[in-house]
This record gives sequence, structure tokens and C-alpha cells, in this order.
Amino acid sequence: MTELRRGVFLDLATVDRGDLDLAPLRDALPDWTLHARGGEAERNGHLATADVVVTNKVVLDADFLDAAPHLKLVCAAATGVNNIDLDAAAHRGIRVCNARDYATDSVVQHLFALLLTLVTRLDDYRADIRAGRWSTSDQFCLLNHRIDCLAEMRLGIIGWGVLGQATARLARAFGMQVQVAEGHRAADPADRVERIPLDELLATSDVVSLHCPLTPDTHHLIDGAALERMRPGALLLNTARGGLVEPFALAEQLRSGHLGGAGIDVVDPEPPPADHPLLADDIPNLVLTPHTAWAARSSRQRVIAEVAANIRAFAAGQPRNAVN
Repeated sequence: MTELRRGVFLDLATVDRGDLDLAPLRDALPDWTLHARGGEAERNGHLATADVVVTNKVVLDADFLDAAPHLKLVCAAATGVNNIDLDAAAHRGIRVCNARDYATDSVVQHLFALLLTLVTRLDDYRADIRAGRWSTSDQFCLLNHRIDCLAEMRLGIIGWGVLGQATARLARAFGMQVQVAEGHRAADPADRVERIPLDELLATSDVVSLHCPLTPDTHHLIDGAALERMRPGALLLNTARGGLVEPFALAEQLRSGHLGGAGIDVVDPEPPPADHPLLADDIPNLVLTPHTAWAARSSRQRVIAEVAANIRAFAAGQPRNAVN
């Protein structure tokens, strides 16, 4: 058993917009300080007595950890922990735990919203209606933009974790063929998917969807050369991490018409500066959303539940979801 009394949530506003039940969190510790945004805890000196720190996107480096001498547990209110110095935490005897599988339904739902928007040319047709083109049409419908069917497409998945597998299940429901890039995760015969080299997947997929973590090995995995290997007219989806895709190359391939479109929910950095290459207004067939694939209310509520469960498990001497 480990006695934990004081917790500090560094950036609660990234999860809760006043619409969540925080009772599970409050019940996990007797004393909480909840900050809306990062930096407040450091300015107010609340780290000095914290046993537990919760962060979504605030960076926890060695200097930050040094400011919290009593810290025993860091809980990431997310799956990714690239904002936490895991080696520094381990050196100081601080356990780091993350939240897992809390947003699967939300992310996959959002991914197919992006994909369906692209293949049905939804944005283009809505723009036509706003411009009055339907009202002046010489027939009952507009056919200004080509519409495709998912059932005629092959989906290539890069990253075969929970999200990749959930994406594959829904893709099959639409009648899509599914193939998966070879990787470090061993193939399971029950998966019923073809595992192929990445270059082959890029060259043979009508849609490529990214579900892998951001690591030094996967940074800009989809660069100019990878995009050029994709088949003409193919679609790219990224609801994983912005750093997986080289943005200047993606913008160029969309402008050139080599790619048929892209559905992007994440960029690097976030929030993007006004001159970010994917914010340009002359990029065709780009559907861009502001990192909201994960953010269904039910998913954000599960994050709170996951963090609370991690705290209780650590206090009981049985850490869960540990990453260091």
C-alpha cells in the first residue's frame, strides 16, 4: 500500500469543458488541485506537495519533476506519453501510467466521417448548395463531383493495435478489403488480415490509415517518398499523431493531384501556427479537423475513470497501465 493524499491535474480543460462528472477523480484522493491549463501549478507552487500529477499535454521534463519532490505517480490523461520524460521519472522512482482504449469508438467514428466526407465529396456538394448551384440546376440532382463507394476500395492500415483493428472491423462492414503493414506486433491468425511490407501497402491501397504511435522510428513515416509510392488518387487518413506525416510533402501531393484527398485530425505542432502548410486555403480535397477524433463526451468521461482507476491501483500496490 502507498499513501497518496494530494493530487494536481495540470490541464483539466483539455479534457473537461464543464460537461463531465469528476466524482471518480475526487474520490480517488482526499485532496485535489485542478488547474484548467498548464503552467498554473508551477506558478502557484502546487507541485511541491503533490503525490500525484495528472497531465494530458503539459510537458513533464526533468526540471519539472525536480519541482515535485514528493511525487510518486504521474498519470497521463491520454495514451501517448511522449510529453513525459520517462527516464527522468524512473530515475526519481516515479511511476508513470497512461489511459488506454478509452476513445476507440470515438476515433473510429471520426475516421469514417473523414473518409465518407472525402469519397462522397460532401464538402464540395454543400459548397455548391450554398452557392445556389442546385437551385439553378437543369435536373433534379447535381453531379458536379465524382462519388465513390467504400465497397470498391482496399484499405491499408499502418499500426495494428486496438484502433487499427477496430478500423478494420468497420471497414469490412462497408465491404472494404483490408490489408495491414508488417510491423513489430505479431500477426494473430484470428485477425484474418494480410500482412504485407509497407512499400507494397502504400502502392496497392486505395485508402491508407495511420494508427501507429509517434516514435523516433515513425517520425515523418509518411514523407514525400512514401506519398509518391501511394497509388494515384489514393486517400490518406491520420487520426494518430501529426508527426507521422511530413506536412509540406502532403500539401504538395494534394495540390499536384497525385493524391485524391486526405482526412487529417492531427498536425505537428498543435495548435498549428497560422502559416502551417496544411492550413493553406488552396489545398484541394483536404478535410482537416482540430484533433477532435478522440473527444466524444463518453470518451472524455472514460479518461477520468481511467485516471482514477490508475490512482487507486497504484495506492493498492498493484499499478495498472504502467509505461515505465
